[in-house]
Amino acid sequence: MPVLLHFGEDDFLRCRFALSPLWETQEAVRTLRRPDRHGYHAHWLRRIRAAAATLDLSGLWLVMPRRGHSPDWLGAPPIGPAANFEEEIAAVRAADPEAARADTARSLADTPGALDSPRGRAWLADPVRMIRELSDTVEEVWHTLLAPDWPRLRALLEADIAFHSRRLAEVGLGGLLPEVNRRCGWRAGTLTVETHVEYERHLGGQGLVLMPSVFSWPDVISGFEPPWQPTLVYPARGIGGLWAEPADRLPDALVRLLGRGRAAVLTALDEPAGTSALASRLGLAPSSVSAHLTALRDAGLLTSRRYGHQVLYERTPLGIALASGG
Repeated sequence: MPVLLHFGEDDFLRCRFALSPLWETQEAVRTLRRPDRHGYHAHWLRRIRAAAATLDLSGLWLVMPRRGHSPDWLGAPPIGPAANFEEEIAAVRAADPEAARADTARSLADTPGALDSPRGRAWLADPVRMIRELSDTVEEVWHTLLAPDWPRLRALLEADIAFHSRRLAEVGLGGLLPEVNRRCGWRAGTLTVETHVEYERHLGGQGLVLMPSVFSWPDVISGFEPPWQPTLVYPARGIGGLWAEPADRLPDALVRLLGRGRAAVLTALDEPAGTSALASRLGLAPSSVSAHLTALRDAGLLTSRRYGHQVLYERTPLGIALASGG
């Protein structure tokens, strides 16, 4: 099922990049219950398991249906490109209670049993209490699970924005959008996103926010109801090496399994890279690196995708597990 976003002339002038610690906080909560998201984050999940067990996340999960509507007031697109968590959570706490009530009712209806649960009924009867309780939980999650790693996460997100900003300058918006993610297509002023919902919208001069995310992988997410600016959330480049710790030498077991050359290529892919960049980094012939990359991809340890005239390779969850010894 596709999402169709139709661009008018003014929309090209109002497209921008952004990142959001509030968004990452909520997507981290979703990741805890989504085994399909665990591959890239296994190291982080092991490290935060004890801390996560101290949090009561049952309220948040009531408004986080696996398929369906999530309340825009609780996880709206970012206020600005450099907003911090404190600014974003302040906007959440300032949500209009009646608008938040109607928005949340849609989410509760999409979560089996939530609408008729004691907590769901209490929230709809007292939306001021609902805003306070959910805001408190999100803030607690931020300080417990995300804030200690936010410098690392922010660096990765900013690197993604820098890369795609350069590509925007090189190929324009119509060339960039299909490169952001393989589920995105562009034709005749319309962005098509292959996802699990069907949605169509004329942007109407609002433009589009492009927002990389660490925890949204493998999903590409779009939508957001007015008055929020339409937003496309996509997996950030380089998440394969996000939690990897630096190593002084190749793991002996990995060398025995793959051979030294392929082990070196696999462990060097902390972020997506092409053949020439890897050859220069490793001091190997480009032809040798190309052969190693092909073998690793054929074995399911890497994926590849084209960016302009170059092909970039990135580790799969299996490749990450092997490279990190997980």
